[in-house]
Amino acid sequence: MKVAVVGLGKAGLPLAAVIAEAGLDVVGIDVDKKRCKQINDGVNPIPEEAGLEKLIKKYGGKTLIATSIYADAKDCTFFVVIVPLFIDEQNNADFSLLENAFRNVGKLLKKGDCVVLETTVPPGTTEKIVKDWLEKESGLVVGDFYLAHSPERIMTGYSISRLKEFPKIIGGVDAASGQKAYDVYRYFIGSLSLVSSSRVAEFVKVIEGCYRFTNIALANELFKIALELDIDFYESQKAANHEFCHIHLPSTGVGGHCIPVYPWFLIKQMKKQQKEDYTVVLKASHTVNEDMIKFFSQHIIQHCKKINKPLKKVRICITGVSFRKGVKSIYKSRSIALAKYLEKLGMDVYVYDELYSKEEIEQMKLSFLTPDKADVVFDPFTLKIEILK
Repeated sequence: MKVAVVGLGKAGLPLAAVIAEAGLDVVGIDVDKKRCKQINDGVNPIPEEAGLEKLIKKYGGKTLIATSIYADAKDCTFFVVIVPLFIDEQNNADFSLLENAFRNVGKLLKKGDCVVLETTVPPGTTEKIVKDWLEKESGLVVGDFYLAHSPERIMTGYSISRLKEFPKIIGGVDAASGQKAYDVYRYFIGSLSLVSSSRVAEFVKVIEGCYRFTNIALANELFKIALELDIDFYESQKAANHEFCHIHLPSTGVGGHCIPVYPWFLIKQMKKQQKEDYTVVLKASHTVNEDMIKFFSQHIIQHCKKINKPLKKVRICITGVSFRKGVKSIYKSRSIALAKYLEKLGMDVYVYDELYSKEEIEQMKLSFLTPDKADVVFDPFTLKIEILK
C-alpha cells in the first residue's frame, strides 16, 4: 500500500512520519518546495515538534518522499488530506485551500481508492462539499471510491505521542467507507474508534473545541471576579478541580488555528438555518474571550502608573508573541492583539519571544525589546506582570 498525505504542515508532517514508521510508503505533497527538499534531505522543518527529527532523518527521502507535484502520488491508493481551513474577517470558512487539494486528488482517483479528510471542518463538509469535488474531478461516484473523515486530535509540540497514544476517531460517508478507512488507519494509529458517519466525526472534533472555548471564557470571568474579591484564583482553581469539575486556566483570549475557529462553524451554520438562539453561549464566550485584551491592557497600565515616569514613556515588554508558548505560530495571536491595543492607547509597547528574531518581530510591525530593558514586563502565558524599575 502507498499512502499520500496532502499537506506537510504542523499536523500533516508528523502524521506522514508516523505512517512511514508503521512500514508504509508515503508520498507527502506540499506547496512549499523548500520544505519538501528539507524533508527529502532528512532535515526536520519543525524543530519544536518532539520526536519528529528522528523520524524525518530515518525516513525522509526514503519511504517518505516529499513533493509539490500531485502527479507523483498517482500510484497511491490511500489519500489523506490535511491542509488548513481558515476563516475570513467575517468569520466565514474559506474552503479555497481544501478545494484545490481535493480537486487535484480527484484527478488521480481510481476505483477502489480511499480518501480521508483530517482537517477540522463544519459538520457535513465531507459528505457534501468534498464528495462533490472528488466526484466531479474523477468521474467516479462514492461506491467506486471510499471517503471518510478522521479529524486530527494532536497538540503541536506533542503530535507524535498524540498520534500513537491519544484516542482518534474515524467515520465514513457510508458504512463501507468508514470500515475501509478504519482498517487502514489501524496500521499506524494506536487508539482508534469507528463512529457511524463522517458528520459525527466532524461534529466530535468541533464540539471538543467549543468545550475548550467556552470553559476558557468561564475561567476568564472567574479570574476577573477573583481579582475583584481579592482571592487567589489559582489556589481556588486547583482546589476546585476534581473528577466532576475542571476549571480551565485564564488567558488573554484564545489564539491559534483551532479553538477560536471551531465555534464559528456552528454559529454560522445555525445562522443559515435561522437558529441563532441555539448558539447564545458560544457567542457570549467569544465576547468574553475577545474582551480580555481590554482587561489586561488596563491591568498593565495600572502597574505602569507605579513607575516614576510619564505614563506614555513607560516601556512595556510583552514576553511572548506566538499564540502558545513553544509553538512558532502567530495565527490569531492574542499577544499581538494586546500589543496593538496598547499602542492604540498611546503606550510605549515592545515584544520579545525566544522563537522569533528581532527582524521577524519587526516584520510583524512590532517593536523589539529584551525584557531586561523594559520597565514593566507582562508574560501572556502566566499572566504575571513584573515591575523592573
